[in-house]
Amino acid sequence: MNKTIIILLLAIAGSIGIASAQSPAVMISDAAGWHKISERTVAFKTDRDEISVIGSDRFSTIKFKVTEAAIELISLEIAFESGDKQDVKINQSIKSPGESRTIDLKGGAERSIKKIIFVYKTLPNSKDEHARVEIWGYKSNAVKK
Repeated sequence: MNKTIIILLLAIAGSIGIASAQSPAVMISDAAGWHKISERTVAFKTDRDEISVIGSDRFSTIKFKVTEAAIELISLEIAFESGDKQDVKINQSIKSPGESRTIDLKGGAERSIKKIIFVYKTLPNSKDEHARVEIWGYKSNAVKK
């Protein structure tokens, strides 16, 4: 039955990706610990990226890892499956390689994330490289709901 659910989720993810010209992050593990939710290569201008999260989408904390070039992470909007949102002002330069501070999700426990919207800009660098940004989520108690 788990395989059927995963296949169904992957099919839905493919449909959503085609319709919105982006690929959602499909999470299949409920194991405790850090999990890579998604990754993007980002441009030099101030920009905004939106990542939909489906599947095993419950996390207590998120963070960003950066490689290739430094970025300025300006802000986040985290939308939860319950309908509420969490706006986070970051205003942090993240060197390459490096990572952001951890961002605790409001509510004090694991929350089901529907999507993450982040605003950033790649900082100038001598090699004109674009930054590679990864979003990581922490599953603290791996409780299924």
